[in-house]
Amino acid sequence: MKWKAIVAATVLAGVALGSVIAADGTHDSRIALMKKVGGAAGALGAIAKGDKPYDAGVVKAALMTIAENAKAFPDHFGPNSDKTDTEVNPKVWDNFDDFKAKANKLSSDAEVALAQLPADQAGVGAALKTLGGNCGACHQAYRITKN
Repeated sequence: MKWKAIVAATVLAGVALGSVIAADGTHDSRIALMKKVGGAAGALGAIAKGDKPYDAGVVKAALMTIAENAKAFPDHFGPNSDKTDTEVNPKVWDNFDDFKAKANKLSSDAEVALAQLPADQAGVGAALKTLGGNCGACHQAYRITKN
């Protein structure tokens, strides 16, 4: 049990530190945030699929990671950020209010799931379905697909 607490604390510290360090609007800062969200979603996915056993600490840490990073993500696309990044769809700046709303919805839904912490594999799957829909909506509108 002590090991789980150490892992959860490390994840939370990494989220906080990453959000402070990475708020420079560079390609690397954006990728770092998305990797954190992807890793957290992967942890939830493993539980939802039954590849990993349900663990409330892991679920809580993953939902916190998603909530915090999604909330911080639009800050990495501010007016002084790197707009020459060829991997960023220019639609982000053209429709910034919508982009920000999509990120905030992901953050808000993760916070709701955190407040009503899923109690089992099925609950994690339901939460992940909602969160995945949010990710998909933003990616469909703003992500540049690589050929």
